[in-house]
Order: sequence, then C-alpha cells, then structure tokens
Amino acid sequence: MTFSATYFGSSGWFLEIGDLRILIDPWLTGNLVFPPGPWLIEGILKKEVEPPEGINLILLTQGLADHAHPPSLKILSRTIPVICSKSASKVVKNIGFSSILELSPGEKHKYVDLEIEATAGASVPTLENGYLLKHECGSLYIEPHGFLDINIPSCKIDAVITPVVNLKLPLAGNFIQGKTVLPEILQRFQPLTILASTTGGDASFTGIINKLIKVEGDIEEASKILKDDTVLIEPIPGNRYILAYRK
Repeated sequence: MTFSATYFGSSGWFLEIGDLRILIDPWLTGNLVFPPGPWLIEGILKKEVEPPEGINLILLTQGLADHAHPPSLKILSRTIPVICSKSASKVVKNIGFSSILELSPGEKHKYVDLEIEATAGASVPTLENGYLLKHECGSLYIEPHGFLDINIPSCKIDAVITPVVNLKLPLAGNFIQGKTVLPEILQRFQPLTILASTTGGDASFTGIINKLIKVEGDIEEASKILKDDTVLIEPIPGNRYILAYRK
C-alpha cells in the first residue's frame, strides 16, 4: 500500500495515498508575483517542474499566488477535480476548471476512499484552509503557515507537513509560525513523520519584502525537541519520501 510525499518546492507537494495521486499548492512554472508587482516580492524558479502523471485531485490551501499559482494551474487538465478554500475557488473558476468543491474550516468531504477535512488556517487576510486527510494507507495534516486550528482534537496523525521556522516582517509580526507551533503539533498529533515545508526549494526571491524577512529557528533547532519515534525530514525538491503509517 502506498503512502508517500514528493516535495515540489515552496508550498507544493505531490501525495500518493493508496491509489490516489494528489497535487497540493503547485508552483511548477513561471515566476511567482504578488500585487502590486515584482518590486514587492518575486520568486523565480531555477528549474521548471514537470507535472506528475495521473493526478486524481488538486488540493489548494489558499488563494494567494504561492498556493493557487495561475501559470502552474493553467498547464494542468481542467478536468482534474479541485478541492480548495473559498479564495482559491475564485482562481480556479477563472481558469476554467470544471469540478470545484469549496470547503470551509470544519467541513468534510469523502473523495473515493479518502476523508478530507478542512481546518482553519492562516488569515492572509481572509481565513484560509489547512487539511486533515485520513485513509487506510495513512493520515496527514497540512497547514503551510503554521497556524494550528484549536478545534482539531488530539489524535494520532501519521505525517504532518508544516513549517518549522518562524518568518517575520517588521510591524506585521510572524506570517509563518512553524517554530512556535511545532511543540503543540508534536503533543497533539504524535506524528511519525514531520515534513518541513516553506523551505523554498529550487527558487530565488527578490524584492523589498524579501529583504525585510527575518527567520527564527532552523531545522537543527527543531530536531532537538522531537520525540524518539518522530522523524523530521527537510525535503529535497523532487525526492519521493515513503511515509510510515500506523496499521
């Protein structure tokens, strides 16, 4: 039975759970630009990523360009079902995807043999999604900014995709709070694997905001608070990681 994760850089992941192949927040091609323009911040891929074959589902946590990246979504088949946050649904509707399910925090959906629960994520500025995925081949929680929904009860989750560092802007404070939330994630979910996200991957960034970002914590610091039965992975883009799960 398959349970694996491949990192595509930035917030992008490709999950294989049982027979399902799920693409999450892909940035595959083109530059990453936020309004009002590249002078604010711009991401440049060093190498474009070939979309995986046989995608069954696209899962989008947010409607911002680093999660619902229009140039990347446009190279994918519009017939692939999309499950997404409210803001992301506007993006994929404009592109022309034909099967879109908008989930709000607390709502659940059964896709084939996978249970998908939307959880409260970051407010950037509107409330976005995390997701709790449950399947007989493994369970996974993902929230790309390190904002843990207080309504998720304590439960054993096999794998967690989360940042493990804080990223901070002057006056605005932490917009990524992985370092802050990691101890609570470990206590609440007792994960077998932590996959560190928002590490950038094969991309470079320019612009005013990029120069102002301060980083708190690192992978070595995060590893020191892990329990003996939890593995921390700093993923390399393109690598496929086989994930342990409780049977």
